[in-house]
Amino acid sequence: MEDKSFTHVEKPVIIPEGWETKMLRRRILVVDDDDDIRRFNAEALASSGYHVEAAVDGAAGWEALNANRYDLLITDNNMPNLSGVELIKKLNAARMAVPVILASGLEHPHEVAELRLAATLPKPFTLDELLGTVKKVLDEAGGGEWQAPASNGPPAEPWGT
Repeated sequence: MEDKSFTHVEKPVIIPEGWETKMLRRRILVVDDDDDIRRFNAEALASSGYHVEAAVDGAAGWEALNANRYDLLITDNNMPNLSGVELIKKLNAARMAVPVILASGLEHPHEVAELRLAATLPKPFTLDELLGTVKKVLDEAGGGEWQAPASNGPPAEPWGT
């Protein structure tokens, strides 16, 4: 039986003239327990030129984050096994320098402030909102070299390099 907790989604893309291929191949991890939303987000991002991998819940997302390097994490909150907030807290505690977009209907602004998110994307959101938020966060990350907030301290060789 094939393990479907962690999937790889990638489609061929046409590279627009003048675009840097490096910018188009940023690695994004999408974590959402809703199959339709996860598939939609992953396919939309892959069709826009990103290298996308997807995980079915926070626990599978944590495994993926420990196995691979990502330029961006997009996560839902309400998921089995490990919520998005718990995943982000583990990411911050491990000092992994990965910007995070929380795509959720989370209603606790004080909790969101503590997470040091790159952005929030309230559900439901449109394709344009998704792509615009991803582009903005990655542009602010300066070519994928996102720096953890000063309060989080420098990453301690998060990728074993």
